[in-house]
Amino acid sequence: MATIQPLVLDELSGIWNFLVSIEWRDPCMLALIAFHVIVTSMVLLTRNHSNFQIILFLILLLLVYFSENINELASNNWRVMATYQYFDSKGMFISTVFSIPILLNCMCMVATWLYQSSQLMTKLKKAQLRQQAQLNAQGKQHNSPCATSQPHSKQD
Repeated sequence: MATIQPLVLDELSGIWNFLVSIEWRDPCMLALIAFHVIVTSMVLLTRNHSNFQIILFLILLLLVYFSENINELASNNWRVMATYQYFDSKGMFISTVFSIPILLNCMCMVATWLYQSSQLMTKLKKAQLRQQAQLNAQGKQHNSPCATSQPHSKQD
């Protein structure tokens, strides 16, 4: 029976070495990758459904907010779901492979909302300019000497 070696962060010299040291075929990692693929798909496919995206955005931010608690829970129960003890006390693992992808999805949602807002403001301004042009055109017709309909004044 092989002994399980905990992941020692002091030996890692960079983020790339950290990511390479993770056993990505572990069922826990595969589930995490599937989670991120599903969330990213939902973000992209629901970009025109703002109510759903607001709820998704809040849920994702809550997951990031509670990632320390999730890390502690996973650290206490890592044998149930993982081959190695990834969940360190500093939270580097959960921050790197859990929180950062979630925050990137949240940034994509915010960018989409800003783009949609700018498009909506552009449409609104174009509509205002069209309406102003129509009002100016109507005003010129009423003020021109060729106009056939003159306002009638009341005589008492």
